[in-house]
Amino acid sequence: MEPLLHGNPLSSTDVDLTALSKGVGHLFVRPELAAEALTHRSALDRQPELKAAFPNGNERLEFLGDRVLSLAMADFLLRRFPQEREGELARRHAALVRAETLVEIAAAIGLGSHLRLGDSERAHGNSVKPNILADALEALLGAIFLDAGLPAAAASVEFLWGERLNSQAAAPRDPKTALQEWAQARRLPLPAYREVDREGPPHEPVFVVDVALKGHDPAQGRGGSKREAERLAAMTLLERLEKA
Repeated sequence: MEPLLHGNPLSSTDVDLTALSKGVGHLFVRPELAAEALTHRSALDRQPELKAAFPNGNERLEFLGDRVLSLAMADFLLRRFPQEREGELARRHAALVRAETLVEIAAAIGLGSHLRLGDSERAHGNSVKPNILADALEALLGAIFLDAGLPAAAASVEFLWGERLNSQAAAPRDPKTALQEWAQARRLPLPAYREVDREGPPHEPVFVVDVALKGHDPAQGRGGSKREAERLAAMTLLERLEKA
């Protein structure tokens, strides 16, 4: 597979490859792939050399890394839990590859400090927006795949996810399913979800969703997709109900 580079590879001297390699558990043979994975599209407008080298930023590597992560995680779970059924494996997989988990892992290895970003894409206090962190981690996995193949990328997944891969004795429940089961056990109508707002720019919306359950105050969730916002709203309401 050809590297996803355009023009002359950009020098990666501004990237601390030693710290990055320690963080992801992989030493890059082709550091230009790491440089591409760390380049957000927002950094291109004022840096012609970046735009010439990586006209799409890290988006193509993110696309690849998303698939690499999904496959590597599915393979690990099949080996780790040989007796579990598809539904249980699917719940584990969803919990391990969702955006919140990616953000936690990216933050734990200090990935934000390595990223090339435009000023408009930094959150308050010069921190990196969560969705950019998650995307960059996937891009790095795509870069590792191109650098050394699937075994190396899978090894990095196991390295990065660490104890998360072994800490759950039982498959996690999806919050929407759990909330529905809670309502059914009490003979209540099913929870009702409603999009109440959509924040942020059109190209990067944040969905705001309310979930209502008869006899209880509604709860709200925000997420980069309507599905994620519904999941977070259900989680918030379920936590409140279980504490009552």
